[in-house]
Amino acid sequence: MYPNLVKQIRRYVKLDEHEVQILYKYVKLSSLNKKEYLLKEGQICRAFYFVEKGCLRMFFINSKMAEQITQFALDGWWIADYFSYIDNKPSEYYIQTIEKSEILSIDVLSLDDLIKELPQIERYFRLIMQKALAASQLRTKYMSEMTKEEFYLHFSSSFPDFVQRVPQYMIASYLGLTPEYVSELRKKKP
Repeated sequence: MYPNLVKQIRRYVKLDEHEVQILYKYVKLSSLNKKEYLLKEGQICRAFYFVEKGCLRMFFINSKMAEQITQFALDGWWIADYFSYIDNKPSEYYIQTIEKSEILSIDVLSLDDLIKELPQIERYFRLIMQKALAASQLRTKYMSEMTKEEFYLHFSSSFPDFVQRVPQYMIASYLGLTPEYVSELRKKKP
C-alpha cells in the first residue's frame, strides 16, 4: 500500500508483513496538489510527514520578507518542525508541496501507540533523527568551509534529483545564494 514507507523503515529495522499491517493503522494518507500547505507559521506541527511520492519544502520568512528554505523532502524522506512537534508550540515555519504529492502523516498520539505495538519503530526514528542531525551539521560545515560555487557544485552532484525537480530559485534559497548566481553557475557547468 505504501511501498516507499515500508522500504525506508526496513532499511533500518526488521518489519514483517503482520507488522506492516499494524503500521498502516497508524498512518494517514493525504493527496496534495502543488503549492498546498501541510503547516503554516503560527500553527502547531502535530505530525511527522513522510513523502510517499512528491516533493516538499520547509521555509520561513526572513527579516527581509523573503522566503528562506531550510529543508527539502523527496520521495522516501521525512519532514516536520521538530521544535513545534516536541514542545507543542506554534511553528515558525511553513511546509509546502513543490509538486503534487502523496503524504503519510503520523501524529503524536499515534506515534506513541505505534511504538507500544512495534517497539522497533522507536529505534527506527532514533536512527533517522541521528542521520538528519548529522546531515544538518555537515551542511553547516560546508556552508562555512566551501566557496559558493563549490557548495552549489557539491549539492548538485550529491542530489541530482533536486536539481531536476526543484525550481532554481528554491535551490538558491536553500543554499543561501541568489537565483542569478545559480543561473550563472548552471551556464558554466560542462
